[in-house]
Amino acid sequence: MRVNVFLLAVIVFFPMLGAAASYLTGRKDKALRDRVVGIVSLAEFAFLVILLLGVGRQKGVMDIPGVCGMGLHFATDGFRAVYGTIAAFMWMMTSVFSAEYFAHYRNRNRYYLFWLVTLGATEGIFFSADLYTTFVFFEVMSFASYVWVAQDEKEASLRAASTYLAVAVIGGLVMLMGLFLLYHQAGTLVIDDLYEACRGKNVYPAAACMFFGFAAKAGAFPLHIWLPKAHPVAPAPASALLSGILTKTGIFGILVISCKILLHDAKWGTFVLVIGTLTMVAGAVLALFSVDLKRTLACSSVSQIGFILVGVGMQGLLAEENALAVRGSLLHMVNHSLFKLVLFMVAGVVFMNVHKLNLNEIRGFGRHKPLLMAVYLMGALGIGGIPLFSGYVSKTLIHESIVEYTEAVENGALAPFVLGAGDMKIIEWLFLISGGLTVAYMCKLFFAVFVEKNEDPAVQKTYDSLNGHYMNPASTVALVVPAALFPLFGLLPHFTMDKIADMGQGFLGLAEETHSVAYFSFANLKGGLTSIAIGVLIYVLVVRTWMLKKEGGGSVYVNRWPQLLDIEELIYRPVLLTILPAVCGFFCMLLDRSVDFLAKILPLAGSVEAGFFDTISDSVIVFLRRTVYKDSPQPHELEEGNGLTHVLGRLVNKVVALLNLTFWRSHPNKKDYEHRFALAYESFKENTGIIGRSLSYGLILFCIGLCGTLIYLLVGLFR
Repeated sequence: MRVNVFLLAVIVFFPMLGAAASYLTGRKDKALRDRVVGIVSLAEFAFLVILLLGVGRQKGVMDIPGVCGMGLHFATDGFRAVYGTIAAFMWMMTSVFSAEYFAHYRNRNRYYLFWLVTLGATEGIFFSADLYTTFVFFEVMSFASYVWVAQDEKEASLRAASTYLAVAVIGGLVMLMGLFLLYHQAGTLVIDDLYEACRGKNVYPAAACMFFGFAAKAGAFPLHIWLPKAHPVAPAPASALLSGILTKTGIFGILVISCKILLHDAKWGTFVLVIGTLTMVAGAVLALFSVDLKRTLACSSVSQIGFILVGVGMQGLLAEENALAVRGSLLHMVNHSLFKLVLFMVAGVVFMNVHKLNLNEIRGFGRHKPLLMAVYLMGALGIGGIPLFSGYVSKTLIHESIVEYTEAVENGALAPFVLGAGDMKIIEWLFLISGGLTVAYMCKLFFAVFVEKNEDPAVQKTYDSLNGHYMNPASTVALVVPAALFPLFGLLPHFTMDKIADMGQGFLGLAEETHSVAYFSFANLKGGLTSIAIGVLIYVLVVRTWMLKKEGGGSVYVNRWPQLLDIEELIYRPVLLTILPAVCGFFCMLLDRSVDFLAKILPLAGSVEAGFFDTISDSVIVFLRRTVYKDSPQPHELEEGNGLTHVLGRLVNKVVALLNLTFWRSHPNKKDYEHRFALAYESFKENTGIIGRSLSYGLILFCIGLCGTLIYLLVGLFR
C-alpha cells in the first residue's frame, strides 16, 4: 500500500518537476535539456511498469487534503494502471522521436516545458479518484497542450489553437456545471461511490453536461472540429499524443459516467450509441475525402473514437451480458492509442524531410524505403481491422456485441428500449461500412506515399536520394518498437490482449471471468472480411476514379468535400463571433435609443441622463473596453453606412420633406435620416465588432484564472 501511494505521488508530480528542470536546463544547454527530457520520460515509464506489475496484488490511494477546498484524491486499479502505462510509453517514444524532429525548431524550451506538464496532468486524470480531481487536471492538461498546437506561431496554427482552446474552455465550463449538478444530487464526487449515491435519482442533466465536456476532448461528433484543424499544424509528436492519448482522457470521463453513474442504463446506452455511430461514420467520410496526410489521420481519429463510443453504448444496452462490449471498447482504446502513435510519427518522418503534407506533394516519398513502408503497414493493417493484427480483435468484439444484442432482441431474451432488431442491423452495417472506409483511406495514403511516383520527376529523384538518410537510428527505434506490437497482439490475442482486458474490465463494471473468444472462427472473421471487401470496392470505385483528376498528362488527388459543410465555419464561428455579438449589440443599441427617447420626452429624464446615465454608461463602456472587451483600434475610418441605410434614409427624407410641405409646415423636421441611419448602423457594427473581438480575450482571461488556480494548488501542496 505504501509503495503504491508513493508511486502515485511520483507518477503525477514527477513530470511537472521535470518540466521545470528541463526549462531551466534548456536556458543554458539545449543538448543537456534534451537528455533531461528523455530521462524524465523514461523514468516515468519505469514507475508505471512497476505500478502495473504490482497492481494485481495491492491497490493504493493517495489524498492531498485542503487543496482548492475539496482536496485532491488519487487511486489505482487495473484500468488506471494500464492506461497510465500506455500514456507513459507514448511520451517516452515521442521523446525519442522529438530529438530529431525538433532539431531545427524554435521555442523548444517552451514546448518541452508544457509537454511534461501535460504528461503529469494526463496521469493525474487517469489516476483521479474523484471527479473534482479529474476536472482540475483536465483543465491543466487542456491549457498546457494548447501550446503544442500553437507551437510554430503561424497564422494557421494560431487559428487552429484558438479553436482548440475555445472547445476546451466551453467544454470545461459545461462539464463544471455538470459536476455542480451531480454533487447536488449525489452529495459526493468520489468515483467508486457514485453508483450507489446516484441510484434512484435523476442525474441525466448532470450526466449530459459532463458528457459534453468529456466528448469535446474525445473528439465526438459534433464537437470534433478541433481535431481536423489542430493536427495538420501541430508538430507530429504532439499530434500523436493529442490523438492517441489526450482524446482518451475524454473517453475516461465518458466511461465514468457510463460505468460508475449510469451503469447498465439502456437510455444512456442508446444516447452514447447514437453519438458513437454518428462520430464513427462522419470521421471516416471526412478522412476519405482529405488530401492532407495528417488531416486524414486526424479525421480517422474521430472515426475510431466513434467505434469506441459504439462499444460503450452497447455496454449499457446489454446490461449484465455486456462482456464483449466492455472488452472490445477497452481494447480498442488501447489499440487506437498505439496506432496513432505510429502513424503520426510516420507522418512526422515525411514532414521533417520535405516539410509538406499534401498527398500530391509528398507522392512517392516512401518508394524504396522498405522500413518506413513496413512500419506504416503495421499501423494501417491494425487500424483497418485486418485479421492477425490487433485492431481486428477489438473491432470484432464490438461488432459481435452488436450481433449479440440483435439476436437477443429477435429471440425475445431482451426487451429493447428504443432500438429494435431492425435498427441494430442498420447500425451493424454502418459499423461494417465505416470499417470499410477505414481500409479505403489507409489504402489511399499507402498507394500515394509508398507506391505511386511523384508527378515531378525531379522531386521523385530527390525523394529517392533520401534512402537510408531520412531518419536516424533513435527515431527508427521509436517507430519500430510500437509497430511490432500490432502483429504480436494480433497473432497471440489470448496471451496479450485478453490479459489487458482482464486487468481493465473491473473499472468498467465487469467483475466476472469471461469465456474465451474464438477470434478466428468463420463467424467472427465474417465481419472483418466484409469490411475489407467494402473497403476495396470503395478504394477502386471511388478513390481511383472520382477522387483522382486527370491533369497535365498525369493525375492529382482532389478534395471533393464541399467547403460549405465545414461545421466550424458554417455554424460555430458565426454563432459565437457574429450572431451572439450581434444580438448583444442590438440590445445595446435599443438601450441607447431608449435613453435618448426618454431624454426627449421628459426634461427630468434628460437631466438624469446628462448627470447620471452618461456617467454610468460611459464608465461601464470604458471599463469593459479596457478589460473584458479590450477593443482594438480600427485600421482606418469605415465608410459611413451601407447601401440599405442610404436607400432607407433617402426614402424617409423624401417622406419627411413632403410632410414638411403639408402637415408640418409650421414646425418642419430638418433631420437628415440618411445620416442618422448610417450612424445607427455604424454604432451597431462597432458594438458587434467589440464583442466579437472580446471573445478571444475572454478565453485568455479564463486561462489566466486557471493558471492562478494551478499556482494555488501547488502552493497548497507544498505548504
